[in-house]
Amino acid sequence: MTQPDDRLVLVDGSSYLYRAFHALPALTNANGEPTGALYGVVNMLHKLLAEEPEARFAVVFDAPGKTFRDELFEQYKAHRPPMPDELRAQREPLKAIIAALGVPVLEVPGVEADDVIGTLAARASGPVLISTTDKDMAQLVDEQVTLLNTMSGTRLDPEGVREKFGVPPELIRDYLALVGDTSDNIPGVPKVGPKTAAKWLNAYGSLDALREQADEIRGKVGESLRAHLDELPLSVDLVTIRCDLALEVAPEDLVRQSPDRETLGGLYQRYGMRRFLAELQAGDAAAAADGTGASLPPNAPEVAYEVVLDDHGLAAWMERLRNADAFSIDLETNSLNYMDAEIVGVSLAVEPGQAAYLPVAHCGPGAPDQLDRDRVLDALRPLLEAEQPEKMGQNLKYDMSVLARYGIELRGVAYDSMLESYVLDSTATRHDMDSLASKYLGVEVTSYEQLCGKGVRQVPFAEIDVERAGHYAAEDADIALRLHQLLYPRLQAESGLLRVFSQLEMPLLPVLSRMERHGVRVDCDLLERQSEELAGRMAEVEQRAHEEAGEAFNLGSPKQIQEIFFERMGLPVIQRTPKGQPSTAESVLEELSARGHELPRLILEHRGLSKLKSTYTDKLPQLIHRDTGRVHTSYHQAVAATGRLSSSDPNLQNIPVRTPEGRRIRKAFVASPGHRLITADYSQVELRIMAHLSGDEGLRRAFEQGEDIHRATAAEVFAADEVNDEQRRAAKAINFGLIYGMSAWGLGRQLGIPRDEAQTYIDRYFERYPGVRAFMDRAREQAREQGYVETVFGRRLHVPEIHSRNRQRREYAERTAINAPMQGTAADVIKRAMIDVDALLNERFPESRLVMQVHDELVLEVPEAQATAVGDEVRRLMEGSDRGMVSVPLEVELGVGDDWEQAH
Repeated sequence: MTQPDDRLVLVDGSSYLYRAFHALPALTNANGEPTGALYGVVNMLHKLLAEEPEARFAVVFDAPGKTFRDELFEQYKAHRPPMPDELRAQREPLKAIIAALGVPVLEVPGVEADDVIGTLAARASGPVLISTTDKDMAQLVDEQVTLLNTMSGTRLDPEGVREKFGVPPELIRDYLALVGDTSDNIPGVPKVGPKTAAKWLNAYGSLDALREQADEIRGKVGESLRAHLDELPLSVDLVTIRCDLALEVAPEDLVRQSPDRETLGGLYQRYGMRRFLAELQAGDAAAAADGTGASLPPNAPEVAYEVVLDDHGLAAWMERLRNADAFSIDLETNSLNYMDAEIVGVSLAVEPGQAAYLPVAHCGPGAPDQLDRDRVLDALRPLLEAEQPEKMGQNLKYDMSVLARYGIELRGVAYDSMLESYVLDSTATRHDMDSLASKYLGVEVTSYEQLCGKGVRQVPFAEIDVERAGHYAAEDADIALRLHQLLYPRLQAESGLLRVFSQLEMPLLPVLSRMERHGVRVDCDLLERQSEELAGRMAEVEQRAHEEAGEAFNLGSPKQIQEIFFERMGLPVIQRTPKGQPSTAESVLEELSARGHELPRLILEHRGLSKLKSTYTDKLPQLIHRDTGRVHTSYHQAVAATGRLSSSDPNLQNIPVRTPEGRRIRKAFVASPGHRLITADYSQVELRIMAHLSGDEGLRRAFEQGEDIHRATAAEVFAADEVNDEQRRAAKAINFGLIYGMSAWGLGRQLGIPRDEAQTYIDRYFERYPGVRAFMDRAREQAREQGYVETVFGRRLHVPEIHSRNRQRREYAERTAINAPMQGTAADVIKRAMIDVDALLNERFPESRLVMQVHDELVLEVPEAQATAVGDEVRRLMEGSDRGMVSVPLEVELGVGDDWEQAH
């Protein structure tokens, strides 16, 4: 170790552990041990160690047990719930990792981490950096002490404290005593918020002076202050950080040691910290910078970003792009809506750390002369529309759609860091750039809010200073390139994942862009009539609900419903809220309705009608684009864990079809004049995939012979030669219920039969189809052994809670392990179909368009004269889109109509 300087870094380990636990996903290692908070704090700590390689260092934790503050005030922190088991399990492993890194760990009984940090800071001889998320620490700030919140990247010096809280550091204790703290149960003064506290303290100079002149404060807040004057000394005492503890260590003792690499490697291995383990094993600068124990981001480059304002700079970058095998591109625009966005600037990167920003439409005060947007796009067009060089970026579908508005068809799109992360592990993290940069690169990128502000004070990007905007924009292109260089080799190492990425997700990207931009036509007049009808129906249901309750009440008020249900009508309490009140959640209403209670059924009906009206019949007309006259949804590839697409504005996946009112919504989606809508829907695709995955001969034979699968199942389960409609309905419930892990209780409730009778049906089903039970057992076991299951195409579906100590979570994970391969394979099948159908239309039917994808269904808009030909070809392609990987025949149901409902 090198000789440390007199700088001291003190990390509030307890505050970061809590914050990371609540901020990050509930990750687990291969043994089911929780690791989410552990990873978050270790990642933060590695970054801080790298930034402060010569400083003395310590991580301070709250010791278990009571402190002197509990003796001062019995109710101190009494409202806090006990530490969750999943968090407690990560505390000791975190301390072990920190110790193995060679960093001193402190934990002093009877006091809090704040007091230990305050005492060490007071005794330090040089600058002190306190890394914490705790606002109470602001009272320690002075010319020598600075606070750092590594989660937000903000630092607070004395001026920063004044700017954030409205008072200087020396008044923070008085400020906290006035405001109080509900999480710590510190009383404070009711009705006094941060602004009032700051105003008073700035006016009177201190809390003591304010107390002496409390009679001057008028109004209700003054009354509250005077009523609580006697409690204020206790609040001050509770919020005051002690800086005079008798500690066994001094600041000069807090010297970092060389890491215990063997112990550290074992801990990283056990808790699944593969990136840190790889860096440690590599033994290079990114793992243990000169023996300090500091970990740097892998291959962290020197950053050099350039703002290009003239022809010379443009020419130089054009030459670099032409000579590159691939480059990263990112657009800065004035809107998140791809149909309206105008380009403000273009970012480009060809190697890590080297990126440029070409501003073309900045208009803020002092904005410099910039290159003309059309001229820049014309210069880039030949490269952007060529297959080579390859293009990469983050969420390139958006950039592709925006460029299309300028007549540029982006080709050669080979890599998207968002999709690379999603295919590697759809559940491990969010897949936005900020999250990926932090997780994989250890980089905290500048957020849009940090650059432009928030809310009403947010400044348009085009008005941001070009140099600041340039760094932000160039960083986006650079980070996307660096993420690709890290993530893509991991995909290459797994042939199944690489196939999913290169044959499904990336080819689908331009298909979705075209679908979104084309949009779908909706009938505004019909929607308006439907809104009026829904309003009338809601009024009827509301009147019946009032009659049933014996009084008028607000159907949207949980409190009033609770009073009527449980106090006046005496309905059974199904479950309670976290506060112990009888719940009126939708699941409770459904259960009460299933037990024959009419009022809960009416409230459910009213809620369903209200949602239809507000979400679709009222909102859809507002989403019609002024230029195209069509609705343009946004499809999301990197959201659903199973690989399914989701959509927003509008959410096409959630249009209900089980009620007549819901189905009528589809009538508003119409074909353009001279065109028809074609629906192509995979029939029972998940059951067919179950037959493939299970290999069960009975199921396979039924599908191969084209039998009605529900009648075939009914014949087996009920041993019936002639199956009646009731038996078929029961068999259908069993077929679909087992896919989603339905229990005997759930099946009995759905069919209205006793639980033991439902269990008999399930047992008989497994006797007739033993391959299904064997598949379910295999899926659960595979998930337990390796933490994931797979689709037929090789997509991995991680099941992080398969070893959870919580029984409900564990059982849910087991059901997910069974269902995910079927639902995920169905997602892969429909994506393959979309790619094939899009290619068919582009080649043979250019006037026809894919306009929607909903669950297992594609919707096309085609010229009326081509409807039969297109339908036949689409069916042929879709029934073959598994490319031979699903051995059970797929079947597509085709429909044609003037509107979406008619096409069904």
